Amino acid sequence: MNHNDVAKRIWQKDATLWKSDPDSIKIINNSLGWLTVADEMIGVADDLVEFAESIRNRGFQHVMVCGMGGSSLCPEVLAQTFGRQPGFPELLVLDSTDPDVIAAFKERIDVERCLFIIASKSGSTTEPNVFYKFWYEEVRKLKEDPGDNFIAITDPGSPLVDTATELKFQRTFLNQPDIGGRYSALSYFGMVPAALMGLDVRQLLMSAKNAATVDEGAVALGISLGDNAAAGRDKLTLVLDPSLEALGLWIEQLIAESTGKEGTGILPVNGESLGTPDVYGNDRQFVVTAVEHGSLELKSRLDQLTGAGHPVAVTVLNDLYNLGAAFLMWEFATAVAGWRLGINPFDQPNVQEAKDATKEVLSGFARRGHLDLRNTVAADELITIYGADDAPKAETVAEVLRNHLATIKPGDYIAFLNYIEETPEIDREIQELRMQLRDATRCATTVGYGPRFLHSTGQLHKGGPDTGVFFQIIANDAVDFAIPGESYTFSILKQAQALGDFTALVKRGRRVIGIDLGDNTLEGLVRLRTILAAGLRG
Repeated sequence: MNHNDVAKRIWQKDATLWKSDPDSIKIINNSLGWLTVADEMIGVADDLVEFAESIRNRGFQHVMVCGMGGSSLCPEVLAQTFGRQPGFPELLVLDSTDPDVIAAFKERIDVERCLFIIASKSGSTTEPNVFYKFWYEEVRKLKEDPGDNFIAITDPGSPLVDTATELKFQRTFLNQPDIGGRYSALSYFGMVPAALMGLDVRQLLMSAKNAATVDEGAVALGISLGDNAAAGRDKLTLVLDPSLEALGLWIEQLIAESTGKEGTGILPVNGESLGTPDVYGNDRQFVVTAVEHGSLELKSRLDQLTGAGHPVAVTVLNDLYNLGAAFLMWEFATAVAGWRLGINPFDQPNVQEAKDATKEVLSGFARRGHLDLRNTVAADELITIYGADDAPKAETVAEVLRNHLATIKPGDYIAFLNYIEETPEIDREIQELRMQLRDATRCATTVGYGPRFLHSTGQLHKGGPDTGVFFQIIANDAVDFAIPGESYTFSILKQAQALGDFTALVKRGRRVIGIDLGDNTLEGLVRLRTILAAGLRG
């Protein structure tokens, strides 16, 4: 099938391009609204601008998106890429149940002058629901009309519609129901926050509409992604212009959740520093996204990779507002890659596993009043190792880590699953860890912060190939907050999500160990790096 035929069938919303069974056809037919959403949103752009002006005139200083996965990652890209616009509220994104993260947001904002966007396609996702309960109560302590500080974005008929009505939210935006969360960047989920932070939403949408007339590049990229992965180069390494670094998070969830299933998948490698050819195995492909044409130094390093036989593709944005076109291009390319791999890129069959396991943990907590913690062995005051079986472990931390590292083979990837607060200092230590392991093993490395990654790479971890070597990182929280109407706190919820994820990986037979850093996360990470170095020396 030639490129034009593929593009034509996608634009015709022909579900049989991907699958032929009735169940898959039904899912796909209800997932292709992203193809035409730019046009629809251009039609409501004036309304969004008018609403944004009304919020601006009321003196709101912050707008906080409370969501998860596809409903929050596009706003995160926009906030980090464009920064605060003069005269408009600052856009913030909350997609973590870590109470230390919530404490940091609480200190940062004036609650009375913050507009909270509760964003959830289904209206039943745990994280947005506990976020609204917490912040609604915080506003209620200060105002008689707390709902005036809230808006909702959700699908028609979702439970969130009723909640927003009952609690008198200022406004509810009903999103197009035939768009999956990870394909929703150009819908209300992305464009309402964009308008509220002062961006020119019409320009973003027009860049996508204009890009829609040129499919060849997106089809070629998708075919390249899929064919390279099928040939064993299934580690998609993202090389991003510094001004576009946040885009990697969005691409990561789109590619991983769309392709990581049926024992196959493309692993997006985001945030891994670009190295020389000798630190990479033959399982890599590279895609560069640059503004204008990038630096000569970057070109030289890419030439080295090409010379070493690694596939390298380059996409160029003329300016930051071309992000609208980039969103559509990657969505289209991902759909094409799914076709080449023979999978349905619009379902997420394994995401529910961790959710179900989390619910089971929370049910046990409600009955017993405490969590059933993993069987652990304290190796020192900073690091506790826990394993995938119930047998007590007598090994030292170094022995456990060495044994875990010994399972790594060519074609594997190493994933850090972090249920800790994401701060610049912590992230620097995590980056040191991943580079240490990448350079020593030549394996791709990924970093995710829970529960965010459960809604993106978590699908690939469980539904993709058994090539992951996982390190789950947890630590004690400095503070905690009650969740109104729930028997558990944010800390308990986060621990339950970590336990649920761990359980789901174990049930899948994945290679996973956990590391509890105790009270001092930074000190624990430094100690872990030292022990890992000893384990690598062997």
